[in-house]
Amino acid sequence: MKTFISAIQWMAFMIAGAIAAPIAIADLFQLDPQETAAFVQRTIFVLGVASLLQGTLGHRLPIHEGPAGLWWGVFAIYASFVGTLYVSETETLRALSGGMIVSGICFFALTFFGFMEKLAKLFTPTITFIYLMLLILQLSASFLKGMLGITADTPVLQPLVAILSITVVAIAFYLGQHRVSWVRQFSIMFSLVIGWLIFSIFGKAPAVVTSDKWLIFPEILAFGTPLFDAGTIVTSLFITLLLTTNMIASIRVLEAIVNNGASIDTLRYKRGGFISGISQITGGMFASIGSVPISGAAGFVSQTGMKTIKPFAVGSLLVVIISLFPPLMNVMAAIPAPVGYAVTFVIFTKMVGMALREIEHSSNRERTYSTAGLALLVGVGAMFLPPEATLQLPTVVASLLNNGLVLGTVIAIITEQYLIRKEAR
Repeated sequence: MKTFISAIQWMAFMIAGAIAAPIAIADLFQLDPQETAAFVQRTIFVLGVASLLQGTLGHRLPIHEGPAGLWWGVFAIYASFVGTLYVSETETLRALSGGMIVSGICFFALTFFGFMEKLAKLFTPTITFIYLMLLILQLSASFLKGMLGITADTPVLQPLVAILSITVVAIAFYLGQHRVSWVRQFSIMFSLVIGWLIFSIFGKAPAVVTSDKWLIFPEILAFGTPLFDAGTIVTSLFITLLLTTNMIASIRVLEAIVNNGASIDTLRYKRGGFISGISQITGGMFASIGSVPISGAAGFVSQTGMKTIKPFAVGSLLVVIISLFPPLMNVMAAIPAPVGYAVTFVIFTKMVGMALREIEHSSNRERTYSTAGLALLVGVGAMFLPPEATLQLPTVVASLLNNGLVLGTVIAIITEQYLIRKEAR
């Protein structure tokens, strides 16, 4: 029973964190309500399958898969190509599906030729610290805007939503620090349910959408046969390298919690890379969004203390099952967005401590400070660049400059390796 309740908590956390991306992308490509619902279903289905495969066959850590921010950015950029490079939204989405399939093949190649292990060695405590700090800083604006009720349709602060969100944050903090262990363990689920109830009482929870079908299997190649063009292929090659960086960082962070920082399983990165390849190809075949292991899982595990793989695997399976039943999917999609942001905000506060503790494992503090100074300035600075400033640049360059997390991490790796080689002379 305890495992099942823990699995439900994982399921709620996964879906609450993944629902926004497909809805936003569907809006960018002007999909109608029926197409949007199908796109959301396919995305949740693919993420559930990817999480289950990674947890049981891949890296075997409780790290759920979510919509990759890099792919989200590429989708947003490609939406602006409709009418120029591509004749329609459907053709653009077909090209993106092709890009994800290419990315999956690239993951296989990186794994086969042993690059995963080589890249993993670059993730020193210094790089992990910088990655976590950039991740927290990049997402903090989204959390705060969501908790204040600020959206594209409502660009001003909503006082009632802000008050209710702060209440949910306080409840989540209290339950997460509760003296009763089982309350702490299930604090995320309790916070989501209580927050949902509070927002419903004040009329701020969305209505549950009804569905005339009880069971729908995700459609393969929903937008048609994938397209493969030179621009998308080049973009996919670059995106794969960055997604690999993200995957390794997520694994490294969870290992620090589960195994006290030790990388006990030497084949973890290779298996994780292989399954990531399968996940990308699955995303392309089901015309959804490419996935990536979510580093925020570290905060969730730290908050709840659920380090074992069984509840995570069952939770991933429940995500897959729920995605097949529209009425259940619609219920999960009705969780108020500010509640999800408020609970996730609490989870990410744990990750600040994780980041700072990484510095304690650094063998050269001065090198760490120099690397962090440059990487954080570049990464955080990129977060403030307006998206329209990079529209005229090649897609590969624009996708990098629009992602301060990845740009800062890449700069950190290059800088640290340069300083190490310089000190060795």
